[in-house]
Amino acid sequence: MDVFIERCAGLDVHSETIVACVITGGQNEEVFKETETFPTLTKDLYRLLKWLENYGVSHIAMESTGVYWKPVFNILEGFFDITLANAQRIKNVPGRKTDVLDAEWIAKLLRHGLIAKSFVPRVDLRELRDLTRLRKKWIGHLTSEKNRIQKILECSNVKLSTVISDVFGVSGRKLLERLVEQGYVDASDVEERIHGKMVSKKQADYGFFVWDAQ
Repeated sequence: MDVFIERCAGLDVHSETIVACVITGGQNEEVFKETETFPTLTKDLYRLLKWLENYGVSHIAMESTGVYWKPVFNILEGFFDITLANAQRIKNVPGRKTDVLDAEWIAKLLRHGLIAKSFVPRVDLRELRDLTRLRKKWIGHLTSEKNRIQKILECSNVKLSTVISDVFGVSGRKLLERLVEQGYVDASDVEERIHGKMVSKKQADYGFFVWDAQ
């Protein structure tokens, strides 16, 4: 059975504006089309919601370009059946191109069931995904900073990494703090700050631990 949606809308979403085209009417009825442009401020997105509801729209579609679709999706989710489309798969035919024509083209494709939905996780999963991506980003920054510190130590002839496998472990951080405070580390500093498994190695490694960064 062919898919046909009697009341649908296509949204052409940009950073500052959204062009919405509503198409209504049955297969054997006269088609009604209405197009309007909305700003992307939150109050205007709620105005878009009411505008779509006034026409009895049940399904909407928009492209998943950039991040501009996200606030629109977040507000309209739960009120309509939303199809988030891959922009490359619904590319319009070559020729004269405007935002109004794009919105109408999206609405026509949706009306005849010609747009494949992109997967959009639940709200809690989207939030978790954003959180894990942010965590991964900050871990990458942390690794970069650790490598930079290692490079500075090597350039200053501070050979901490030849003795401690993890320069940023408990013992390494204590010695780095002491080095920052007074500019050098001596045997007494090592004695006070060595930790865990490093204790058994301290006698053999004293020759590596005594530095003067000045």
